[in-house]
Amino acid sequence: MATEDLKVTVTRMHKLNGDGALKAFCDISVLDSLVINGLRVVEGKEGLFVGMPQETGKDGKWYNTVIPLRREVKDEIERVVLEAYGG
Repeated sequence: MATEDLKVTVTRMHKLNGDGALKAFCDISVLDSLVINGLRVVEGKEGLFVGMPQETGKDGKWYNTVIPLRREVKDEIERVVLEAYGG
């Protein structure tokens, strides 16, 4: 499947105020069939990036709950989310 066939859309964007690294939370829809909640727009050392939803494990560490298996899919999600964010 080509990335243009993914049809990723941002369904909600909640921008945060302040100077912290976390800039926004958002939800996306994929193929009008799957909603992924809790993606994060983060300001890193090399600019903005999109972090996948996470939850805390019993060991206190954070683990991604959604993991794109192909780099092209991750890149397309990041492109769409950052475009919606305005970055």
